[in-house]
Amino acid sequence: MTVPSFSAIAGLFACLLQLPAAAQLRPSTAAATTPAALDAAVQRIGNAFMQQPARVGLSVGIIKDGQTQFYNFGTIEKGKSPAPTQNTAYEIGSISKTFGSLLLARAVVEKRVKLTDDVRQYLPGKYPNLAFAGQPVQLLHLANTTSGLPDNVPDRSADYQRANPDSIPFLMAEALKHYSKENFLEDLRQVKLTAAPGLAPRHSNAAAQLLGYVLENVYKRPFFELVATYINKPLRLQATAQGPLPVGYNEHGTPMPRYNVATMYASGGLQYSTADMTKYLQHQINETDAAVALTHRPAWGQPDEDAVGLNWVISKTVDSQRLLDHTGGTFGFASYCALYPGLKFGIVLLSNESDRGTQGSLRAMAEEVLEAAYGTPPALVALQAELQRRSYTEAAAAVAKVKQQHPELHLTEDYVNTWGYALARQGQPKQALELFKLNVSLHPKAWNTYDSLGETYELLGDRTLAIKNYQQSLALNPDNSGAVEHLKKLAAPAN
Repeated sequence: MTVPSFSAIAGLFACLLQLPAAAQLRPSTAAATTPAALDAAVQRIGNAFMQQPARVGLSVGIIKDGQTQFYNFGTIEKGKSPAPTQNTAYEIGSISKTFGSLLLARAVVEKRVKLTDDVRQYLPGKYPNLAFAGQPVQLLHLANTTSGLPDNVPDRSADYQRANPDSIPFLMAEALKHYSKENFLEDLRQVKLTAAPGLAPRHSNAAAQLLGYVLENVYKRPFFELVATYINKPLRLQATAQGPLPVGYNEHGTPMPRYNVATMYASGGLQYSTADMTKYLQHQINETDAAVALTHRPAWGQPDEDAVGLNWVISKTVDSQRLLDHTGGTFGFASYCALYPGLKFGIVLLSNESDRGTQGSLRAMAEEVLEAAYGTPPALVALQAELQRRSYTEAAAAVAKVKQQHPELHLTEDYVNTWGYALARQGQPKQALELFKLNVSLHPKAWNTYDSLGETYELLGDRTLAIKNYQQSLALNPDNSGAVEHLKKLAAPAN
């Protein structure tokens, strides 16, 4: 079972609670929210974020209708008064990866490389391990997150098992100070692929680091200099501190070490302000640069469900707006950015506190801001009304009816799953059951839809149908250990 994060559920459920009201429509059918109303909404949403435990500071940049607005909350250091500004430089974490993929796309446009090139042709020495069953890791795989490389090279997690959790970032930062490009390339020789590259996306700092080194070999210049020349200078990004640097914290309020080691620039070590990032996002939204357009092209999966471009996650909203987004996190900073090319809308949120829930909360905030900017999509308003009219029964028929008037209605597996769990946690398991049944009808080959349906039947006391759906989930995904455990509890065979 995949249970959505609380922040994702809260963001979606807040949207659903607003549906009966006189919702504003998207720009295609009605005027969007006024600037004053949007400003008030962002202030409310930002203040609510700051009320969450452990929060320290937050900077938000928004692009709408060609105009940029900035909002700042909290402080750059606990117990001190300086507030962040639009020029405060934060660590952006894995959003740095989109900078590396943009440089790769530039190299492709300039015909210096091909996405299908074997990565080994750009490395010194031999790396027979960077292939599986004769299928090599390609440059494309490094950027679309399907290389199969581990998250980190080397993996030192075992070294920190007995360490105080608050001290681990300091131990890691100290180790990185003495870790060179040569060390990385040597450790890379010890990596063993367990499957063919290109099959499935998986977060990998190692892949991004390797891409950075490949680009250095292609251009014969350091990665940071490539970013400065090809991105910072033409987009007029400062990329340097304007005023005091913020201090990053973990959830316990402990100041964290900075993540600015040169060997980590490509994977997560860049620092930018919201003033910089809104310029970067505006360039991405325009899509007039051939390199940008290439990074936005699906390189794995299908946008109707899940897709990845060159490091951008690509999806569709409930009303079929194209969305590209990325999250980031370092020892003490968290970030999120999203762009909607069709709406010409972009948002970036930077926080100097990082815990397991921060990135999800930033994403939920961004979704609330989008809702405040353009209102609830008409397709979703119509679907909610039709489901309520039917008391959530015959949900598939409700969707079919709404699509006649709103063909843009788009329901992904994750969206419906999140919606169903939101209802279940609000004490409406029967309505949740109907949505999970709907999800199975919409996505009959997705193992998680059956798992969620089985769990809800179990909750409602229907042992027979719970077993049936858990077994179907296992048939589609034999690695679903959660279904195995539920079947044991129900005293039913796993097959």
